[in-house]
Amino acid sequence: MVSNSVSVADMDHDLIRQIKDGSLKIAIYGLGHVGSPLAAAWLRAGAYVIGVDNSRKVLRAAMEGRTLIPEPGVSEAYAEALKNNRFELFEDPIEASKKSYFKMICVPVLSEEMSADLRAVNEVATSIGKGLKKGDVISLNPSVPPGTTEDVIVPIIEKTSGLSVERDFCMVYNPERIYEGRALQDIEENYPAIVSSIGPNSQKISRTLYSMIFRKGILMISNIRTAEAEKLFEGVYRDVNIALANEMAILCEAAEIDFWEAREAANSQPYCHIHKPGIGVGGACIPIYPQFILDLARRLNVQSDITRMSRIINNSMPSYCVSRALQLVKITDPSKLNVTILGLAFRGGVSDTRLSPTYVLIDELRKYGVNRIIIHDPLVSEDPNLSSDLILTSNLEEALKGSDLVILVADHPEYKKLGRDQLRNIPVYDGRGILNRKTDTGLSYAVLGISKGLKD
Repeated sequence: MVSNSVSVADMDHDLIRQIKDGSLKIAIYGLGHVGSPLAAAWLRAGAYVIGVDNSRKVLRAAMEGRTLIPEPGVSEAYAEALKNNRFELFEDPIEASKKSYFKMICVPVLSEEMSADLRAVNEVATSIGKGLKKGDVISLNPSVPPGTTEDVIVPIIEKTSGLSVERDFCMVYNPERIYEGRALQDIEENYPAIVSSIGPNSQKISRTLYSMIFRKGILMISNIRTAEAEKLFEGVYRDVNIALANEMAILCEAAEIDFWEAREAANSQPYCHIHKPGIGVGGACIPIYPQFILDLARRLNVQSDITRMSRIINNSMPSYCVSRALQLVKITDPSKLNVTILGLAFRGGVSDTRLSPTYVLIDELRKYGVNRIIIHDPLVSEDPNLSSDLILTSNLEEALKGSDLVILVADHPEYKKLGRDQLRNIPVYDGRGILNRKTDTGLSYAVLGISKGLKD
C-alpha cells in the first residue's frame, strides 16, 4: 500500500512539540552530500540537531557554521542554529546515540564492482546500537540493495543493543531523493518522502517525524524491501535512458543525422522522454545503483540484460569520445599534443568528482600517448586523485593557453557561453552538446551526436 496523506489524527503532536523544544534530539550520522542538507532541513524545522562525522575537517567547518558541501541554504541553517544553541557536533558516535532520540544514518554506500560496500553503514549501526535506548527511532537513508535494512542493519543493532526492533525501538527506511545543487529544496519542497518501516508503531512515528520536513507529503511503502528497490529503480531508469540516448547519438553520427534536433522533436510527444547523451555517467548514484540490481539478479539467477548492457554502453563513452575528439587534430605524434579538459566534476553545477568520467577520459588519452593534459573546473580547485603531472586550474585563460584540443566533459553553466573569443582557433569536442552548435571556433568543432566536423 502506498499513501501520501498525513492526517491530523495520524500525527503525534506531543512528539512534534518535544522535537521542537529540544527534549528529543535528532542525530545525523554523516554530514556529507545527504546528511548536511537533511541536518539543515531539521534545523529549519526547529529541531535540535546533533551532527556526527568521522572527519575533523567536516566537524570544524560545521562548528564555524558552514558546510564543505556547496548546497544552497545549508551553511546559513548551520550558522543560525549555532547562534540559537540548537546544533551540536559530535565525533563520538556512541555518545551521540545516547543523547539523541531519532538517529539518521547518512553515510555513503559505494560499490566494489557489483556488490555494495556496507562497511561504513555497519560501523555506524554498531555505534548506534551501543548507545540505543528503549523508544528510540533509527532511519537508514542511503540507497542500498534490497534486504539490507532487515537482513544486515537490524541484526547488528539488536545484537549490540540487546533490544528488539518494534518492541523496543523503531526502524525506518527513508532513501534520499536529492539532486546535488538543490538538495535542501528537494527535501523541503520538491518530492514526497519515501518511507517504510518495521511494524505499525514505527510506521506511525515515522509519518509524524517526516511530515515535519517533507512538505510534499509521505509515500508510505508497504515493506522496506520494496522501498529499497524503488530507489534503485530511479537510478536504473536514468542509466538505461542515458544509454539509449548514447546509442542513438552514435547512430546519428554515422547516419549524418542531428541527434539533438531529432531528440527535441521526439520529446514533444508526451510519451517520449529521451535523456541527453554524454561523454560519461558519473557520481555516486547512477553508476552504482544498477550494480546493486545486477548483483541481486545474479544471486537470484534472473536475467538483467538491459541493465547490464546500459552499463556497458555508458562505460564505453569516454573511449568513444576520445577517439572522435582526436580526429579533430592534425598532429601525428600524440605525445606532443596539449589537451585541455573542461570539467572535473561528474556533471555541471556541482563540485562532486566521485566517479567522474574525466578520470576515465585521462586514462584513454594516455593510451594514445597524450601526456600533456590540463583540466579546468570552475568549482574544483584541488583533487588528490589526480597524478602530479596533471594540471588542475579554475583559470580558464590558463587552461586554454597553448592548447591543441579542448574536450568538454562537464556541462557547467560557465561553459555554455564559450565562443570564439575564448576558444580562438582551438579544435573543440563537445561531449555534452551544450555549446551553441553554430559557434565558429575556427579550425574544427564537433558535438556528440552530430557527424559534422568529424571524419572517419
